[in-house]
Parts: sequence; C-alpha cells; structure tokens
Amino acid sequence: MRIALDAMGGDDAPAPIVAGAVRAARELSAEIILVGPQTVVEEQLARYARRPANLTVHHASEVVGMDESPATSVRKKKDSSVNVGVTLMKEGKADAFVSAGNTGAVVAASTLFVGLLPGVERPGIAILLPGVKGDTLVIDVGANIDPKPLHLVHYALMGEVYVRQVLRKPRPTVGLLNVGEEESKGTDFIKETHELIEGSGVNFVGNVEGHDIFSGEVNVIVCDGFAGNVALKTAESLAKAINVLLKRSLAKSWITRLGAWLALDAFRELRQEVDYAEHGGAPLLGVDGVSIIAHGASSAKAIKNAIRVAYESVSHDLTKTMTETIATYNDRIKTLQA
Repeated sequence: MRIALDAMGGDDAPAPIVAGAVRAARELSAEIILVGPQTVVEEQLARYARRPANLTVHHASEVVGMDESPATSVRKKKDSSVNVGVTLMKEGKADAFVSAGNTGAVVAASTLFVGLLPGVERPGIAILLPGVKGDTLVIDVGANIDPKPLHLVHYALMGEVYVRQVLRKPRPTVGLLNVGEEESKGTDFIKETHELIEGSGVNFVGNVEGHDIFSGEVNVIVCDGFAGNVALKTAESLAKAINVLLKRSLAKSWITRLGAWLALDAFRELRQEVDYAEHGGAPLLGVDGVSIIAHGASSAKAIKNAIRVAYESVSHDLTKTMTETIATYNDRIKTLQA
C-alpha cells in the first residue's frame, strides 16, 4: 500500500508531519510518500539517524497556505503539495492521500482531480468523536454547507458503511441532527431529509439533538456542513475551556493540588479519551479515493493516526462498498419513480 502525505500541510509543518510519517512508517506495512519541496523535506528527515526504508519523498515546489482561497490555490498552484498528492492518487501511484493543510483545498482538489463516486453529488467530511458509550461518526462537518436532502441521505449511507466496516459495528444506528426528536420539528429541508433517510434502508433512529453527539448512543449522526462545523468547533473550544478552568480550580489550594496529584492517572486517561490526536484524521467520504483530512494543529501522534485511518480505509476497500451501496439506493429510487 502507498499513502501520499502532504508534508507542508498544517500550522507547524513540516516538522510534526515528517515526525508522524516516520512513526507511521515504522508501524505500518505501507510506503509513506512525503509530498513537498525535496530540500525542505530531506532536511527534516536528516534529523533521524534511522530513516525507514518505506519512507520516500516526492517533490512538489509549491505550498498552499492555510488561509488561501481553495479554488484559487488549486487552480493556480498546480505544483502544490496538495495538488501533487491528490494527483498521485488519481494516477494510481498512491492508494490514499493525507493532509493537515487547507481543508477547502483538499476537498476541492480531491473532487476535481479524483472525482466523486458514481451517483454521489457532494462529498462530506466525517469525523469520529468520543462519547460516553462509544464513538460517534458525525458527517458532514464542513465540506457542504448548503446541501440538498439527497446529499444527506448519501452521507447516511456512506457513514453507515464506514462504521460497519472500519469500526466493526454490525448494524450501526443512524440519526439526523435536529432541534428536537419529534418528526414535526425542524425546517422543511430537515423534514424531507428525515423522510428520505427513513426509507433508505439504514438503521435509522430518527431525529437526534446536540446532546446526543457525545452520548455515544448513536453510531452515525448526519447533518449539513454548516451545523456540523459549528458543533465541531464548539466542542473543540469547550474542551480547551474545561482544561483551563479545571487547572485553575485544582491550583487554588494545597488540598486541591494534592487531590489532583492523587487523581493524575485518571486525568491522563480522560485526556487520552478526548484527544483528537487519538482518532487522527477525518475521511472525506464520497470521493473516488481515500482522502483523509487531519487537524491543522496536528502533532506527530495525530499525523501517525491519520495515516493509520487512511491505511484502514484502503484495507477495507471502502470506496467499492460505498459505490455499491449508493448504486443500490439510487436504483431503488429510480424504480419507485418510474
């Protein structure tokens, strides 16, 4: 297996990206292709006394900034690490592409160069979030902020396949994010989406609310990219705020400091459970290939796990199963409409 990695994508690239690639190369039976300026990447690799044999470099002379316009960067920076990495996948020289860089650029390049799965109109970013009773896959969290009901049905189908095959849940539950559980709640868009998902064949449990995202009781939660992105950024902000407030409270007296020291192992375990670095990257479902989007502030550990997510996605041949699932649904709809 060959996995292309955007060596220049991320807030602090290339150091943590290369470090993550080295870790992944040592743990996975796959070739990791670092895509970026040859000299810059090689300088980072020179810091490691033992460079893994399954780690190579593919030159790309340009870099897409985190704040650049996705469409413009993809069109004008033809030799960027994002464009070159996705092109390697398009040409069959890589089985997957991973980037912690400009999310919009990764979505645009993957959509334009690799294309979408047959029958899929819009891709969706899926992210695995930790919950009280288990992880929940939320899709979409930013790729499509103005979708049609059919797009969300496809997200439900693809999310169900991902959880079933990668997370090994035999009959994943699927919920639709709404302002209430009742079918009468929500906009006309949500009501139409509810009706379509209900007849899609997935294990649909109906509408779910914001508090269900971290309950872990629903395996897949479907929403539009606008609501999903707001929910994701709110969760990230809340996690940081709780960390700061907890440290402040525990430092108030010697008694609370002693209690914190006694509970140190519990705090470490909790931190690990909610750490995005443990889950790695978010798959861009709906494209005709495996594109994984990692957090811009990804550490070496997060990059290693993002590469692992790509490895697992390719291993389970997700694109083939999703294509078949979408085709079956679309054929059934055509038959009903005939």
